[in-house]
Amino acid sequence: MTLTSVDSYAAIIAQRIMAERVELSSRWLAQLHELLTTDANEIFPSQQLLDHIPTLIAEIASYVRAPEEEEIAANTAVIDKARELGLLRHQQKATVHQLLREYEVLGDLLEAFVADETETLGLQPLPAECLVVVRRLTRAVRILMRTTVDTFVGEYTTTIEERNERIRTFNQMASHELRNPIGTVLFAAAAIANDHVRADPARHAKVAETIRANAEHLSRLIDHLQRLARLGDDVDAPNTQEVDLETLITEVVRQLAESAAAHHVQVRVGENLPTVRVDPARLELVLVNLVSNAMKYSDPAKPQRFVEISAGGTAADAGCVLCVRDNGIGIPESVQDSIFQRFFRAHPHLDAQHGVTGSGLGLAIAAECVRGLGGSIRCESTVGEGTAFFVTLPCEHPRAD
Repeated sequence: MTLTSVDSYAAIIAQRIMAERVELSSRWLAQLHELLTTDANEIFPSQQLLDHIPTLIAEIASYVRAPEEEEIAANTAVIDKARELGLLRHQQKATVHQLLREYEVLGDLLEAFVADETETLGLQPLPAECLVVVRRLTRAVRILMRTTVDTFVGEYTTTIEERNERIRTFNQMASHELRNPIGTVLFAAAAIANDHVRADPARHAKVAETIRANAEHLSRLIDHLQRLARLGDDVDAPNTQEVDLETLITEVVRQLAESAAAHHVQVRVGENLPTVRVDPARLELVLVNLVSNAMKYSDPAKPQRFVEISAGGTAADAGCVLCVRDNGIGIPESVQDSIFQRFFRAHPHLDAQHGVTGSGLGLAIAAECVRGLGGSIRCESTVGEGTAFFVTLPCEHPRAD
């Protein structure tokens, strides 16, 4: 086949790449499947992402045909798609080596396609024309690869920086919060060995009780810190399951039965609680912290004290709403914006009166869990009347059998 001035070699090859872009996408996906040894649906998990590939290949074809008119690096839509591939690979925990290898496979695939089409169509291009087409092809793939890799590395760098900041903040919090109870235990341990203290049963018992109370406080604090540290880790990533809310709440009530009895609080569970798809471990931790807080700050002046867990209706975005409501002492409006901050406590001055201690981490952990589930939490409270926490979750409805 003799090339004319109108149908240049580059234009014919570009036309063939454009016409076969879907088939080329399938071939690339098949080779990536072999390369990554994973389920094909996990490589491009949505139809939208899968549809990006023919679009990218079509733009490569346009660049091969007319690089001056179709400068691929300036095409915002195409570059955005290459960036989305970088984001996807970051979410899938790929490596830079994998990304480079994937685009290398794409480049090899397109070069082989050009060679096959040249032979099949009987084209007889000049060597210079072959070099031009291959150079354009290589440059287009390289631009897309660089965009994808730059996005991937940027996301990875951000993740590292965020994790380092988390570690730094966590270390500061842990050392700050652990210092006081450890100091108290060390002081009390030295005192209990004193002959004068040992000779006085009342003083000895008081010092022993101080050690016990602070040791229990340390145990709770360490447990809270461990949970808080795990919230951003992959091992503690949300595990979505079908959850019967009535069953989960019943388990929360069972765990807190002793505390409810000690504070003379009745726990009420609402009716018509749905079955939803959420991470049960995180939701249980949220409810344990909210309910235990309500028990600790129940109002001793009220003859009937309660905590109620119920469905709070449906959010405007079709999310699920759970409400934990009490008739406790309430939270002053002036501090309600701060209650989800780590180590913030709304009622530290009432510890002795209520016989409680706290680290200021319970609500912070609850808020972290809710955010990890893609939801939100808010508080409504009136001093002397009580408090209500509303947890909104982007719940999925159970799958139909």
